[in-house]
Amino acid sequence: MPPTLTFRNSQGELVDVPAVAATRLKNEFGAVLEQALRGGAVAITRHDTPKAVLISYDEFQSLVRGRSHNLNDLSAEYSVLLARMQTPKARKGMKAAFNASPAELGRAAVKAARKRS
Repeated sequence: MPPTLTFRNSQGELVDVPAVAATRLKNEFGAVLEQALRGGAVAITRHDTPKAVLISYDEFQSLVRGRSHNLNDLSAEYSVLLARMQTPKARKGMKAAFNASPAELGRAAVKAARKRS
């Protein structure tokens, strides 16, 4: 019996993906395609080992949108952080941190922790 695969669909729900042998896919492509369209995905197995996943176009678009959105967010966040690190004040702070002794770093860490409490 092929293993059951679980994945998070476009709504964020954990769903079990039905497994279909590659031979069945070859012989009954239309039926397997309909199954993927209804359920979002079908795992294709060879010798009971998952080898590929057939997903609906809607699931594919959701995955691509989610990945692109996250990369764009990370890129924007990185740009903001990089810009902040380019200021004279930030450069001075980094120079002081690299030149500080372990004891000075410890005191600065305790001071910063107390400010946040």
